[in-house]
Amino acid sequence: MSALQTSSSDVPTLLVKIFGKDSPGITAGLFDTLAAYSVDVVDIEQVVTRGRMVLCALVTEPPRGLEGDLRATVHSWAESMKMQAEIISGLGDNRPRGLGRSLVTVLGHPLTSEATAAVAARITKTGGNIDRIFRLAKYPVTAVEFAVSGVETEPLRTALAPDAAKLGIDVAVVAAGLYRRAQRLVVMDVDSTLIQDEVIELFAAHAGCEDQVAEVTAAAMRGELDFEQSLHARVALLEGLDASVVDKVRSEVRLTPGARTLIRTLKRLGYQVGVVSGGFTQVTDDLKERLGLDFAHANTLEIVDGKLTGKVTGEIVDRAGKARLLRRFAAEAGVPLSQTVAIGDGANDLDMLNAAGLGVAFNAKPVVRQAAHTAVNFPFLDTVLYLLGITREEVEAADTVDTV
Repeated sequence: MSALQTSSSDVPTLLVKIFGKDSPGITAGLFDTLAAYSVDVVDIEQVVTRGRMVLCALVTEPPRGLEGDLRATVHSWAESMKMQAEIISGLGDNRPRGLGRSLVTVLGHPLTSEATAAVAARITKTGGNIDRIFRLAKYPVTAVEFAVSGVETEPLRTALAPDAAKLGIDVAVVAAGLYRRAQRLVVMDVDSTLIQDEVIELFAAHAGCEDQVAEVTAAAMRGELDFEQSLHARVALLEGLDASVVDKVRSEVRLTPGARTLIRTLKRLGYQVGVVSGGFTQVTDDLKERLGLDFAHANTLEIVDGKLTGKVTGEIVDRAGKARLLRRFAAEAGVPLSQTVAIGDGANDLDMLNAAGLGVAFNAKPVVRQAAHTAVNFPFLDTVLYLLGITREEVEAADTVDTV
């Protein structure tokens, strides 16, 4: 049993820091050198940036009379490896982390020094301490994760939001813990989220009624019509359209950049993935098959004798319906609601975003960004992976097909 296990934090320890050009065998060589002095390892931290290594080892003090010899030997070994060494005496382990643990993910394109300084300063002003910083990705955006302690997640998120808007970066704040990796169901909106298009507008283009559909949409946005009223009004304009147009619309749908990468990576990591849409099953069913989705639900255009009737059948998927479907999918997947992720862009998605364990506003309207747990304003859907702590290297390791 080590000294640290049998006594207090007053046990003498040594912080051994090795730094210089990285090369194979440095870590093994340091601990081989230390092993001769019967020290116990308390903590290790190693970082390599652009080929330069910093390796820190916190170890117990060697037996009486051997510290001087240990110092000389470590310095000599470091010199032989063309590295530098620094050894600092102290007491005990690292100081305990403060209560409240959060992970702050910062996305920038580019990520400027000004933005990084502002985020770090805001964390400090809220009473938080930055324990570690780790780069998640260098493209298509730079994504950096701060592990923060000493402040609760919600106050930290509230404090950082104005800085993110002012600096043109995305800042996501989530509670740290095992649950983050355990979020095993992701449910997305379709129009302007999974795809770049509004499906009703694609149908309207074939019916020659784009302007009328746009007028109804604008009325709904002004609050003059609710979603169900606007849906029925827009679909009515499609009456008489030949059903063969469904295949044409399917071929016109454009996936959002990064959509295939997001779904493929999630599936390979064991997630289940679904979509809910105020659009139409004639498109979402095709997307489900093409992308290997686990769940898909939308409204259904009624087709009789090869023609669209201008009506929809079945239960309407509206704002409340999307939240109900998220809960249904979670139950079917055997995933607690707290371990789900929802992604959407419009007010119609708000109930779903708020019901999920993590709600992500993707290139959303300001009201949606403010209400969601976090927001992504870069046009790459796979950046959501970084909010889940998945690095670009992990994405590439799981990736064997061309990305979108």
